[in-house]
Amino acid sequence: MIPLSVLDLAPVPAGGTARDALRNTLDLARRAEAAGYRRYWLAEHHLAPGVASAAPQVLIEAVAAATSRIRVGSGAVQTGHWTPLSIVEQFGTIDALHPGRIDLGLGRSGQRRTEAARGAPPPAREAEVVDGLLIPAPFDYTRLAGTAAFGLHGALLQQPGAESPDFDGVVDDIAALLAGTFAKDGREAHANPGEGASLELWILGSSGGQSARAAGARGLPFAANYHVSPSNVLEAVKAYRAAFQPSDVLDEPYVVVSADVVVAPTDEQARELASPYALWVHSIRSRLAAIPFPTPAQAAAHDWRPEDLDLVADRVHTQFTGAPGTVAHGLATLQRVTGADELLITTITHDHADRVRSYDLLAEAWTHATTPAPVTSS
Repeated sequence: MIPLSVLDLAPVPAGGTARDALRNTLDLARRAEAAGYRRYWLAEHHLAPGVASAAPQVLIEAVAAATSRIRVGSGAVQTGHWTPLSIVEQFGTIDALHPGRIDLGLGRSGQRRTEAARGAPPPAREAEVVDGLLIPAPFDYTRLAGTAAFGLHGALLQQPGAESPDFDGVVDDIAALLAGTFAKDGREAHANPGEGASLELWILGSSGGQSARAAGARGLPFAANYHVSPSNVLEAVKAYRAAFQPSDVLDEPYVVVSADVVVAPTDEQARELASPYALWVHSIRSRLAAIPFPTPAQAAAHDWRPEDLDLVADRVHTQFTGAPGTVAHGLATLQRVTGADELLITTITHDHADRVRSYDLLAEAWTHATTPAPVTSS
């Protein structure tokens, strides 16, 4: 079976603190390394009471220091919030302390925020099942653009009057600074630390747009977000492969696909542990601020309106939840349909012990899993 990796948001449990979440991250990273996961990525999220990974560069260094073999990196640095030089210097510093183990994953959040504010809703499309994999109808992110929280994020994450530069140019500047070939207006610039760092450069994307094409055209590995934008995963990997050009990094495309997962000894137990997920996603989609992850009892007490359920349906219905064999079968389908070379697993439960157990159970089940027979599309 293909490798499994971890994507961690450092979730804050209801009743817990950021300190609890960060300590849990270090513990989970050690356990993931022991269980055989290939890499451990930290997300970048801001202004969210329920997520403590606001400074992934700091957390990456802490995780790398707490482990010894597993690759550690960003999933992803949001390039609209940083300059190419600051990114290279930060990750160059981490690489100098932990050479040969650091992944630099790049995302285009600032650019996407601008596009959402100016763009039109995505074309309507019905949900479908492709060879056993649910591809839901697309979520309309432009509906968030008019909210007060959307404007506040932009105001706090960028300097007044700043605009996010074109993503292709950002990627090229980062690559040039790492290679020591950066020059502008006839003048060279050299990042130290950073130049010559043994970083592995990645691009993450949620659609078949600029990120996928940028990764392919530069021969870089690409991570597609089934857990965030499940409706777009197939177009994302297709666009990446169509744009791919061999490079010094890769001879052929390399795709990681992310998935939301909760594993427990039985399907029923897993569904109970995953039950707060809808409420948590709703806080992101309605307020752009993840709440501390609720308990199952808190989730059960929530009074859902039909429109609120619609808001989270694509995420809830594409979460892989169940006993080890159930989830391994579902992930094997995701891998087969997308052609993924690696799967990136993100798991959130209220209790840290349940989260650790989920990753342990999945690692064991995946080792013994077999690829399922093709399923007829419906």
